[in-house]
Amino acid sequence: MIVILGFMEEFALLVPLLLAIGGLVVGALLKSLLRRSRVPYTVALFAVGLLVGLADRYGLFRAVPEVGEALTGVANINPDFILYIFLPVLIFDAAYELNLHIFKKTLANATLLAVPGLVICMLLTAVLLMVISFVVPGYGQWTWPFALMFGALISATDPVAVVALLHELKTSKRFSTLVDAESLLNDGTGIVCFMLFFGVYTAAGQSEVSPVMQFVQVVAGGVLLGYMAARVVIWFITRINSEALIQNSVIIFSAYLVFILSQYYLGLSGVIALVAFGLTIAYVGKPRLKPQVNEFMESFWDLLTYMANTLVFIIVGVVIAVKVDFTWSHFGVLLLIYVGLNVFRFLMIMMLYPLMKRLGYGLSKRESVILTWGGLRGALGLTLALMVSYTPAIPEDIRSQVLFFTAGIVTLTLCINATTTRWLLGKLGLIHVPSARILMERRVQERIRESGEKYFERLKTREPLAGANWKKVAGYVAPLPDKAPLSAARSQDVLAELRLRVLDREKAFSREIYDEGIISQTAFRRLMNSLDELYDHDGTYPLDLRRSIFDFCSRTQALYRMQKLPYFSRWTGFYFRERIMIIYDLGRGFIILQREDLKLLDDLASSGLVQPSQTGLLQALRREVEHNIEGMNHVIGRLAADFPKAYNHALTQKAIRMVLSNERRTIRQMQADGVLSDKDAAQYFARVDERSDEVNSFTHTIPASILRWFFQHRGRK
Repeated sequence: MIVILGFMEEFALLVPLLLAIGGLVVGALLKSLLRRSRVPYTVALFAVGLLVGLADRYGLFRAVPEVGEALTGVANINPDFILYIFLPVLIFDAAYELNLHIFKKTLANATLLAVPGLVICMLLTAVLLMVISFVVPGYGQWTWPFALMFGALISATDPVAVVALLHELKTSKRFSTLVDAESLLNDGTGIVCFMLFFGVYTAAGQSEVSPVMQFVQVVAGGVLLGYMAARVVIWFITRINSEALIQNSVIIFSAYLVFILSQYYLGLSGVIALVAFGLTIAYVGKPRLKPQVNEFMESFWDLLTYMANTLVFIIVGVVIAVKVDFTWSHFGVLLLIYVGLNVFRFLMIMMLYPLMKRLGYGLSKRESVILTWGGLRGALGLTLALMVSYTPAIPEDIRSQVLFFTAGIVTLTLCINATTTRWLLGKLGLIHVPSARILMERRVQERIRESGEKYFERLKTREPLAGANWKKVAGYVAPLPDKAPLSAARSQDVLAELRLRVLDREKAFSREIYDEGIISQTAFRRLMNSLDELYDHDGTYPLDLRRSIFDFCSRTQALYRMQKLPYFSRWTGFYFRERIMIIYDLGRGFIILQREDLKLLDDLASSGLVQPSQTGLLQALRREVEHNIEGMNHVIGRLAADFPKAYNHALTQKAIRMVLSNERRTIRQMQADGVLSDKDAAQYFARVDERSDEVNSFTHTIPASILRWFFQHRGRK
């Protein structure tokens, strides 16, 4: 009997784990089934959660009581579980994948939406609820603090829902970054505003600090904590321990630690802190990490994000189905609030539109429509509503109504707004592909088809394959491209498309030469920034408009003037040695990229992808690239003539990086050939990394150079 009871207890503990595994299996099946469907993956997961929850609610799992008990446990889940387990994964992944250049240009608009925009929606929602309390029977207990509390938790767009949707839709990178950034930032505003009113009913939430100062402290403190933690992590993984396993582990655990410290212990915005942490890691740390570490990080966080999205939306569906009591009397009020929220968001965006269209990339009217309709609510709002439902100090009617309205809004925005966003994007032309790009892609498909047909004919002549079903094999040859008529592409559009192809090649090759040790991390980052600046203009700017690079190199003019001074002549070359080395790396890397561009233009000319009538466009691009090479050769030539010691030091550092890179290639090739086992190869890689760390150590930094100069100067005295 004791054995049986022990087994049953053990099985009961395993059921939640089995449910999580079952949820992931269901998610995998849905992912496969929805490949060609327009239904968002997250909406399908939410629907599955609703169905499972309803099945449990109506006793369909009575035959298996353990499953029913496990689902009841899921329905009564602690809100902190969602907050501290799932949210950090999704927030860090979204921040880590943000393009920092685009984020900086969208930050002003995102902040407008996240701070004053959310406050406006919160106030309007509170007004609507107070009107309902006076007009509709059964809502007389609503007061301004309750209305404002609900307005705060329901007005913030949920990062979980929005980020998940944007990963599925092929929207413009600029616009998706804006929506992504708003959903990340307004979480901090929403939680602070929520706690101002919710805290009245909890001892932990009481504060004598003014709301404005509290908001500033929460946001500013979160940004500072996230940034400082990221700098410490980057210092550790680049200066102390360069092992790939250690680097990955430190980044992962630090992300959770930053969120928990800020959100639970310090009273700061965990999301804001994690956004700052992720952005700093991505911008400063990512270029310094080993390629294999970056590859692992991307794969690992993609996996975690997939698992978190899958489970959180199923959980939300189960919670709503089991815990929320549906009544037709409340349904009409729910629809009124749903319509009101969409109207309030539209009014808020229209109020801010005159300013938003002038900031950053600007905002078009079509994009403002998507911003209005794409204000999804999800796990975060429901988490805050569950916190309200678990607070005895709040009247029971208020608790049940807050949970019902929040669950209803989450359901309606996911089932209506999310499912129609793709259609609305298409109607507004926000996923329109330029005709020049379509024509280029058709020519690529034609080349692939032509190559496949020729290879197919050769295969048919091979005697070992004489018995093959060639009719069936023919069905697997690359299909013909779509021959739907297109409007003729203008020369300017074709030129812009060709420039974008060149920039894509530069971006990929920049990573290659950085991994090969040809350029330093700082030079790599500046090259990528210059590419981002050209990407901003979608190929309309010429390739020789590289102001950020040439402006940085031209700042050495001050050094030339300082050299003429008697005391500063030798000190200048010493102190600015590292800067001169960066300029050299940047210049040489830039020239290498431009020569690669010339090769690409030659390939395009001989490939047939460009029509004979458009070869003049390739010549125009060639002149732009050659102008870049000419300008940078002049910069490097003057650098070598005026700063010979610093120039030779730059050559030495570059040679060291290339020697170490060649050693890594040799080890990698021997590993691929089976000469070295994976374990032995890892040991050899570690030895190379130790010597590489010496190059990146403190002795090669500007502060160390200053200290050396100081002590040398004192020694001469």
